[in-house]
Amino acid sequence: MSGGGHAHVENAIWMRSLLMAGIFLTIGVVAYGVLVGGIAGFGEDQGLNGDYHNAKDAYYAAKESGVTGEAYDELHHEYVHTHLNYLTFAVAGNTILVMMIVYSVFIGFGGFVNSLKPDADHGDHDDHGHHGSSSPIVLAFGVMLFMIGFPRFAHGAEGMLYGLEFELMDMAMSTTGLVFVVLGIANWWQEDLPFDGTGEQIATATDDMVPFRGQHIRKVGIWVFLMSEVMVFASFFSSYLRMRTGWCTDWAIKSGVEACAGVEEGSVVTASDLIRGDLATLAPGAINTFALIVSSYTIVLALKAAKNTNWEVSSNPLMAKLMPTRKAAVRNYLIATLALGSLFIVLKLIEWSHLIAEGFTLATQQGSIFYIATGAHGLHVFVGLLVMLYLVFKADTVGFDEENGQGIEYFGLYWHFVDLAWVVIFPAFYLY
Repeated sequence: MSGGGHAHVENAIWMRSLLMAGIFLTIGVVAYGVLVGGIAGFGEDQGLNGDYHNAKDAYYAAKESGVTGEAYDELHHEYVHTHLNYLTFAVAGNTILVMMIVYSVFIGFGGFVNSLKPDADHGDHDDHGHHGSSSPIVLAFGVMLFMIGFPRFAHGAEGMLYGLEFELMDMAMSTTGLVFVVLGIANWWQEDLPFDGTGEQIATATDDMVPFRGQHIRKVGIWVFLMSEVMVFASFFSSYLRMRTGWCTDWAIKSGVEACAGVEEGSVVTASDLIRGDLATLAPGAINTFALIVSSYTIVLALKAAKNTNWEVSSNPLMAKLMPTRKAAVRNYLIATLALGSLFIVLKLIEWSHLIAEGFTLATQQGSIFYIATGAHGLHVFVGLLVMLYLVFKADTVGFDEENGQGIEYFGLYWHFVDLAWVVIFPAFYLY
């Protein structure tokens, strides 16, 4: 198995996915125990949760007793500060646990289903090449169900993450959609894993379709998909900028905008008003920008290692230990990309929890466009992470090389788009 993709896919390899699922689940449980149980605290008298409730009690006691001035302001500041500190670790722990459960179910289910097949059914595709698949239809149906139920799913997810009341039925439609998504992906796994790069379908375009002539069908499909994605995010950007110029924010009021004459300060608050003024609130978005840019670099390094027939062990002792073989290098670069993308999701939910705690919710026009646009981008990141899980699995078992490395290339196109979209989202929604 040390070579590339020219290997049979035996049941033993599929069972490796169950081991990976166990590793992810262990990471989630440990992170939850440390961040929530150890730091945030399960009870009102434990950890940061205890500090928060003590500050809350002191603040409301002072409020009822009529305390004013600097003493009142200090108690209010401490109340807000301890609450946000508690949310940081509580949400981080909950998010990591939920993500690792999803990761383990995703990779474990795919491995389990396909391990039930006889070894003889897991052979190479050399004899008939790559062919059409029903997986995109199943995936599309699952995504449709997920989006139909998304508003109630978001309500349930908010309750689960932030300790609010919710009913499981709120999540039923979207959860059913996610089941179909997992089924579609599991089927895609067993179709794609043995694919070694031979028999890749080529576009035979006519004279009026020259740009696609001679290109791999899958690459053409990715580019067409990305074209549609550009239009989706362009609608978010244009809508936000159009609305943003008409909002009577404090900046517009103080600047003497005629249309904002008589409007009370503080009546219109944007996400950027809450974020850009403090380094602590700006840090998650800034770190996420750095994380996505670096992850675009690591995915390129993974592709370069897979395609490099003259790959050699690094002269750096640490790098040589981390990447002793080309196969290990591809896998570890993909793992680094997965880790950076996962960090993005964790920081995103921490940031959202802070904004919600400060009263910035979907109830306002400003909150609606912010959460929808950044949430849509976060969903793209998370879907990419699920695909990346498969790439890590294939890199760890069958392997990628110069023949079948185009799978990493095609995913890289999608990931670069996600990165570029964030580069536009960050200054538009966080700084403007």
